Amino acid sequence: MIISTKSGQTFDTDKDLSAPERHVLQKLFAWEAMAESLKQFRAKKTKALEKGWNHSGPVKMSPAFRAITKEMERKVIDRVGG
Repeated sequence: MIISTKSGQTFDTDKDLSAPERHVLQKLFAWEAMAESLKQFRAKKTKALEKGWNHSGPVKMSPAFRAITKEMERKVIDRVGG
């Protein structure tokens, strides 16, 4: 999957993210649409990163993952308001 940010960065999730990061990202796509606040979205992100893939333990965030989730946070803010 190719993800582009508003700032013009483009990421290929197959190449730029680890398998555990892709798993967490899948969960965050749902939370991006359902979160009632940025705080809730960030809490879900933290929890998912702590649990990891099939409870395998913490997932370390790469720079690409950080940029993608920053964009997701921006979208949550746009959707729910500041």
